[in-house]
Amino acid sequence: MDLVTPELREQLIANGRNPDSDRVPVVKWFNPSGAGTWLIVDADPADPDMHFGLADLGFGTPELGKVSLRELQSFEGPFGLGIERDLWFEGRWPISVYAEAARHAGRIVESGPELDAAAGNRAGSAE
Repeated sequence: MDLVTPELREQLIANGRNPDSDRVPVVKWFNPSGAGTWLIVDADPADPDMHFGLADLGFGTPELGKVSLRELQSFEGPFGLGIERDLWFEGRWPISVYAEAARHAGRIVESGPELDAAAGNRAGSAE
């Protein structure tokens, strides 16, 4: 499976041209055989291998940072399983909302009270 389709790559690079904005994640990657989830918002236009997003490696401390696409593509877990792309993922909130919820939950969450609270905090601060 391709972790990045040509359409996703185009959107990720376009987002990378404006790195200071709080963007909605474009793609979710995950390890089907263990810990590891990434919500990715952009790719560096100067080095499209480097992607920025929220990473959760299963240690209870998700964090924003960069990840190498090549490194993820080379990963081989049990039974030969590699990192996969969540075909059904659709980002609903800016990455800052997911990051705040993840800090409270100790893992990336896509629904539930932590995400609701983080989204509510964002809505409240916009007023």
